[in-house]
Amino acid sequence: QVHLVESGGGLVQAGGSLRLSCVVVGDIFAVWQLGWYRQAPGKERELVATINSDETTNYGDSVKGRFFISRDNRKNAGYLQMNNLKPEDTAVYYCRAQFLVWSDDAVWGQGTQVTVSS
Repeated sequence: QVHLVESGGGLVQAGGSLRLSCVVVGDIFAVWQLGWYRQAPGKERELVATINSDETTNYGDSVKGRFFISRDNRKNAGYLQMNNLKPEDTAVYYCRAQFLVWSDDAVWGQGTQVTVSS
């Protein structure tokens, strides 16, 4: 059974930084795409960032230029560096791993709370 272990969330002041980690645990060969999504109270879940196996990246408009996604294939881990955090970044952040490019076989993490105070 494959599962994702998230860490790094917490409380931070506006303008500060946090680094989220997501480790893919289980009997898997490779991960095509790692991604981060977030959901604020009363809002729909939205894309934050994704990174593919060739290290191409995609970012949501609201975080572009502030957040940076990366991965370490040897550790089966993904990271989200969040800089210049704003109160509107407050949300539960979910890691997502998709193993095949054309298959909807994603596994989601349990989520980690990020709270940004003003």
